[in-house]
Amino acid sequence: MSEASFKHWWGTPLVGLAGGYLASQIGWPLPYMVGSLLAIILVRCLTPWQLAEIPGGRKGGQWVVGIGIGLHFTPLVIEQVMSHFGLIFFGALVTSLSSVVGVWLMRRSGEDRATAFFSSMPGGSGEMVNLGARNGAVLSRVAAGQSLRVLVVVLCVPAIFKYVLDGGAPQFHPAPVSWAWLALLFPAGALVAWGWQRLRQPNPWLFGPLLVSATASVAWDLHIGLPDGGSQIGQWLIGSGLGCHFNRQFFRSAPSFMARTLIGTALTMVLATLAAVGLSAMTQLDLRSLTLGMMPGGIAEMSLTAETLQLSVPLVTAMQVMRLLFVLFLAEPLFRHWNRQG
Repeated sequence: MSEASFKHWWGTPLVGLAGGYLASQIGWPLPYMVGSLLAIILVRCLTPWQLAEIPGGRKGGQWVVGIGIGLHFTPLVIEQVMSHFGLIFFGALVTSLSSVVGVWLMRRSGEDRATAFFSSMPGGSGEMVNLGARNGAVLSRVAAGQSLRVLVVVLCVPAIFKYVLDGGAPQFHPAPVSWAWLALLFPAGALVAWGWQRLRQPNPWLFGPLLVSATASVAWDLHIGLPDGGSQIGQWLIGSGLGCHFNRQFFRSAPSFMARTLIGTALTMVLATLAAVGLSAMTQLDLRSLTLGMMPGGIAEMSLTAETLQLSVPLVTAMQVMRLLFVLFLAEPLFRHWNRQG
């Protein structure tokens, strides 16, 4: 690591940690993610200090979070999730289709089809930028739209769930920690993530560890968890990485595009909530878990929110993964079909 590059990012973990600590002191949900994210954005927007992302920091955070999410899966939970597979499928489909609202808004503002489409799809930022590049989109706009969507969801959804929809403070019952199992799961998760990355698959440092952890947890019915502070470390690293995507220039560029992205994201969240209310009424499943599973946010962020509020982490994760698969496999064929229609 060169001295010059170190000068750019050495303050990032410190600013992020300070923001996370302050957020935890005021009781904000997901404090070490939201706090570090906001602190770094504020420093990058209000001062000349352009903090850079910690090399490998976000991947490290996803690695920790992926292991933690996977440990929530048990044979009983898997049986329950599979019994509601049709529901998960339908919920993910609704979330994916609701992005049409964002596409329509973008087209109204004069964006070309590719840029409007791939900036509005609720998929991973990197994956949508790659698909946009193959189809002639303006990549800076696609990246901006995807980043802003995740920012809005991360800032708003945990707070709304805690302060508006919360039915009381959750009673935490920490799972026991098995250091022997964790000593096996973390290296195995990293190895699978490395292989997943070599195959150019999406979100390798989240999906690889999650798959390893969930498989072991189900196969051996582990009922264990991360040690105290483990989830917070993952939040801090992910939040610090996300914050480095924003600065004054980001928010000043194309204000009309930003405004329509915000409106499109808000409408998508409203549609997801309405669909979750209907599904909950039909199935008697927990409304908050269904709503969170259908939010157009990142898998790690929404699963962490479910964990913090003691909702059904496997249900939320399954719905988020299904939605991502829909977008990754269907977005490009649907766009090309739309394009051929003239």
